[in-house]
Amino acid sequence: MFNKILIANRGEIAVRIIRAARELGVATVAVYSEADRDALHVALADESICIGPARATESYLNMNNILEAAVATGAQAIHPGFGFLSENSKFARLCEEMNIKFIGPSAQVMDMMGDKINARAEMVKAGVPVTPGSEGEVYTSEEALDLANKIGYPVMLKASAGGGGKGIRKVSSAEELVPAFEAATAEAKAAFGNGAMFIERMIFPARHIEVQILADQHGNVIHLGERDCSLQRNNQKVLEESPSVAIGHTLRERICQAAVKAAAHVNYENAGTIEFLLDEASGDFFFMEMNTRVQVEHPVTEFVSGVDIVKEQIRIADGQELSVKQEDIEFKGHAIECRINAENPKFNFAPSPGKITNLFLPSGGVGLRVDSAMYTGYTIPPYYDSMIAKVIVHGENRFEALMKMQRALLEFDVEGLTTNIDFQLELISDDNVIAGDYDTSFLANTFLPEYLEK
Repeated sequence: MFNKILIANRGEIAVRIIRAARELGVATVAVYSEADRDALHVALADESICIGPARATESYLNMNNILEAAVATGAQAIHPGFGFLSENSKFARLCEEMNIKFIGPSAQVMDMMGDKINARAEMVKAGVPVTPGSEGEVYTSEEALDLANKIGYPVMLKASAGGGGKGIRKVSSAEELVPAFEAATAEAKAAFGNGAMFIERMIFPARHIEVQILADQHGNVIHLGERDCSLQRNNQKVLEESPSVAIGHTLRERICQAAVKAAAHVNYENAGTIEFLLDEASGDFFFMEMNTRVQVEHPVTEFVSGVDIVKEQIRIADGQELSVKQEDIEFKGHAIECRINAENPKFNFAPSPGKITNLFLPSGGVGLRVDSAMYTGYTIPPYYDSMIAKVIVHGENRFEALMKMQRALLEFDVEGLTTNIDFQLELISDDNVIAGDYDTSFLANTFLPEYLEK
C-alpha cells in the first residue's frame, strides 16, 4: 500500500478522501490555495502545502505546482477527486512520466472516453446502445443544420470535449439551431479550448440513469448498481437516489451489464460511471457518456452496496485486486442524496459566499451521513463551486429514506449565508417526487415555476 498520497482537490471531497486514506493507514498531503488556508481539509491532512493564489487556474488547476508539491512531500500517488484536474488526461500523463500514480484511469482511456465522438464509436464496437447522432465532430452551423434535419428534432448539441453541463443546448426546431449552435460553440471554446460539437437526437421525456463500476488492473470489472440523477437544473444534478424507481429487475440487469461491458471493452481501471438516458415509454436505454472519476453522488451507492468506493480507488491504484466480487454484493434498501449549496434559489440560484456564524449539522439515527468541510467561523470563498455539503440518507425502503431526508433537512441550519436547504426540503416533499413521477424536465418545467411563485 502507498505510504502517502496527495489530494489535488478541496472541500468536502478532499475531506472524504483524507478520511478514507487514514482508515487504510495511508498518510495524506493537502494542497490549498491562499483562499483555503483555513479550510478543513488542510487541518485534517497529515501535511499541507500552498500551491498558489485563490484563482483555480493558479492553484487547483496548476499542474506544475501540484506535481512539485507531490515531489517535495514524497507523495507516491495523487487522488484528483472530482472537478478540477480529475478528467485531465495531460495531468494523468504527467503523473505517469514522473512515476507518481494517478488514482484514476490511464490517460489513454481518459482521452478515449472523454471525447464524445470517440466514446460513441467505442460503445458501438462494444455493443452498447447509442442514440442516433453525428459520427464525427461538427464545426459549422451549416453542418449542424443538415445533420439535425436528418436525425429529426428535438436534438441535443454537446461540446465534444466537454462536461459539467457546459456547451450543451436543447434545440427543438431548425429556427433555433443556428443561434444555439453558435452560443454552445463559443461556450465550449471558452471552457475547454475546443469548440467542436456533437449532435444527437434528444430522448424526451427521459430518465438520467448512471451505473457505478469498479475495475482493477487484473481484468476484474463489477457494477455497484444504478443511480437515478433525473432531478437536474441546467444539466446539473440536484438530487440523486439509488435504486431508480423507474427500473425493474430485468431492465436493471440489462443496463448494469451494459455498463460492465462498456468498461471492460476499453480496459478501464479504477472507479467510473457509465451514464445512460432511459426512454421510459419504450424501456430502451442509450449510452450518453462516461465519467472517468469518482462522482459527487457516490455516497448513495456506498449506502446501498456496502462498498467504500474511495477506498477501492486507492487499493486499485496500488495494484490490488477488487476487495469484492459481483456475487458478494447484496443491494439493500434505498439511498438519497441532496446537494447543499451556498446559493439563493429565489434569485436564479446566485452564489452566496460568506462567513458561517453558526452551524448545526443533522446527526443521530441509523443511515444518515453529511459530507462537508464546513465549520462555525469558516468563510465560504467566492472562487469555487458553491456546493458546501451533501446530505445522504439510507432507509430500508424509499419511503423511509424520504422521511429521513425530510427530518435531516429540517434540522440542518447554516447561519451567515443563504443556502438551498429550504429548496431541497420542498423538492423532497413534492408529491411527484414522493411518487417517483419525474424525469429530466421535471425540475425546470414543473417544480421551479411553482416554487418561484411562492
